[in-house]
This record gives sequence, structure tokens and C-alpha cells, in this order.
Amino acid sequence: MLDPHRLRVFRAVVSSGGVQAAADNLGLTSSAVSQHLAALARETGLTLFQRQGRGIVPTQAGVELADQSEEAMSQWGRLDSVVADLREGRTGRLTVGYFASAGSAWMPALVKELTAEMSDLTVDLVLTEVTSRNVTPDIDIITDLPDSPPRAGYRRVYLANDPYVAVVARDHELASQRSVALADLRGETWVSNDLVGNPGHKILVQACAAAGFTPRFTVQAQDHYSAIQFAAAGVGVSVMPRLAARSLPPEVTRLRITDPAPVREIAAMVRETGRPNPAAERMLEMLIDLNTHPARRGRPTIA
Repeated sequence: MLDPHRLRVFRAVVSSGGVQAAADNLGLTSSAVSQHLAALARETGLTLFQRQGRGIVPTQAGVELADQSEEAMSQWGRLDSVVADLREGRTGRLTVGYFASAGSAWMPALVKELTAEMSDLTVDLVLTEVTSRNVTPDIDIITDLPDSPPRAGYRRVYLANDPYVAVVARDHELASQRSVALADLRGETWVSNDLVGNPGHKILVQACAAAGFTPRFTVQAQDHYSAIQFAAAGVGVSVMPRLAARSLPPEVTRLRITDPAPVREIAAMVRETGRPNPAAERMLEMLIDLNTHPARRGRPTIA
């Protein structure tokens, strides 16, 4: 069985580019780092580094071990956190998955309230739309296509519909309008704000196809924040969910889209564990309440 501490030292050497740099970063002596590397090489039976000039570089096997050990070290770090929680008397842990716009608009206030109510709870937040980690959230806030298959081990709870809007520069010829037909954006330069293949991108492209055209994405921003800045600079227009365009700089405005109006559905996937999970149920209750009575709770929702 591999020693996690030796793996940490090994990964530090690979990342920092040398033994001395890793030793400085870790607060160890260079000889201690070298001893850990030698011990790990014996444990694995692999040649992990080779000489290059006056230093060392990882071999192909070393590079592969560093890459493949990332998930294992992440899980080991999670176990360290569990031990720390138990030592400090925190016995509960909730893992919440989210996508970017829901994370910025909803999660800070909800997590603050939940941990105020449950002082012994630790909340892990995972951006599940981009992570490569093998995580199993207790609650996963998602957007899905209507024909998406059920997720094994989870129940799906509807939260809200999130219509798309067009974000344009204040000096754009459409900026004075309150709404725009989707087909009227046909000839515009488009700025993407999502990854190709993601549900949100597919919903938008399908709506454009229903309007009789294919959008011409000249700028591949692939995130809402960058896309908004490109629109502000007058580079093009960006069509995104309204939740992502909730807070805009003064240089841009948003327009309601009609004929057809693309809409994404937001849902919470709640893990079925066969035993009560009060923290997950409370988070779900807060999410539903947020989208049902936003004014009463005084928090941002889709508006």
C-alpha cells in the first residue's frame, strides 16, 4: 500500500520542478524529500525521475502517477477533513453540487443560513458542471434536458424555470427594446457562454433551430462572466439564462427573448440513502422556499 505522505511529497516535486523547491514549499530538508522519493520508487517498483542537466524531471511513469493520484489524494484529503471534524465535535457533513450561476446567486446565503442552524455541520460545495472528481453529492443542483434519463439513487425535485435573455451593449441598436424575437438575432455576432455539449448550450441551439437558423459563435467565451464583458465591449451579443445575467455591469443591458423563448429547468437531485438526512432535507426546503417566495426570504432568485 502506498504511503499518502510520500505521494504528497512526490507530487510536490513534480509540481514545483525540483527537490529543493519542493523542500522549501513543504518545510522539509532536501535530503528528507530525496528519501521520500527513493522510498516511493521502491514501493512502486517504478523509475519516477531521471536526470536532466543539474536537476531531475519526471519520467513518463512519474507523470502518469502524478496525474492518476490526484483523485486518490483528493479523497484522502476529504478523509483528513472528516477526522478533523470528529476531533472538533462536528459530526455532520453535507456535499452540495451546483452549477456556476446558481452557485453565485444562491449558495453563499443558503450555506450561511444552514450552518447557522446546524452548527456541527460541514458543507462541501462542488462545481459539478466542470469537475472531473468522482463525487456523489447529497444534493446536486442541476439543469437538465427534458428527455434526460433518471439518475440512479436520486430523486428529482423541480425548483424553477430559468428563461434565456439576450445581453447586449448599451449602445447596441437593440438596447432600447425590452424584448427581441430570437430570429431577429440571426445576423448578430454571437458570444458563447457555455461549453458545447452542456444542457444549457443544447437548449439554446435547439431553440435557434426552431427559429430557423444556427447561431454563429465567433467568440468562444464558454463562461457567463467573460461573455458579458465581450458583450459590454461591443464584440457581439450573448444569449444566456437569466440567472446568469442577474447582476450586469452598466455597459450592458438584457432583453427578454420571444418566439421561441428558450428556457432551462432547474432541479435538485436528492440522494436516496435509506436513512434520514436532515441537512439535505433542510437544504432542499430552503431551495424550494427561495424559488417560491423570493421576496419573503429577501434573497436573489431568477429575476
